[in-house]
Amino acid sequence: MLPKTLAALSLAAASLFASCADSETRWTSLLHDNDLSNWTYDIKDGSPPESIYSVKDGILSVNGAGKDVAVMRTREVFSNFELEFEWRWPGKPGNSGCLIYCTEPRYLNIWPKSLEVQLGHGNAGDLIFIGETIDVTEAQIAKVDPARENDWRVRLRHNLTDGSEKPAGEWNHARIVSDNGNVTVFINGELVNKGWNASGRAGSICFQAEKADVEYRSIRIAPH
Repeated sequence: MLPKTLAALSLAAASLFASCADSETRWTSLLHDNDLSNWTYDIKDGSPPESIYSVKDGILSVNGAGKDVAVMRTREVFSNFELEFEWRWPGKPGNSGCLIYCTEPRYLNIWPKSLEVQLGHGNAGDLIFIGETIDVTEAQIAKVDPARENDWRVRLRHNLTDGSEKPAGEWNHARIVSDNGNVTVFINGELVNKGWNASGRAGSICFQAEKADVEYRSIRIAPH
């Protein structure tokens, strides 16, 4: 028989192992090594999806440079969740974004009605309204004349930090948490944005192709 102290330690270790195992099993991969069948696509000029999107060995390549804008979209709908992924610019850094709460297709240009978490180089973590809104602090609201409806910055909500991104070519890590209308965004482990009272609460998840080459890996989600 184990001494009481050792028995207690063994029980605690087993409990910790089980907790870690449970934590990992709640995650679902959205990116298979060589398979994108769980996604749908919308390319503005009607080009075939494979002309922009491809996956090999778990790395999603979005070949957007010189191509028309496009979006890839999960077949499944999500509401409360934690979403994690990594992205990098293999060449010249550019623009892209992760859209959450996606519903109506082509609500604005090619983009579905959604809330965008900006991934554009130098601005990762900004929030952009694409038909959906969310409350943030007054300081985060872009200073633009509201009458200029066609100025996209009217829909911009700045992030909270500078310098959270890694240099171009290196992998960045994003974590997005949706919790009953509250959204928090972390870039490379740093809190970069948070909002509350989101108008959208459920929808698909999309990634943009926006005139730049970008790579993704380790896209996974843990629904609550």
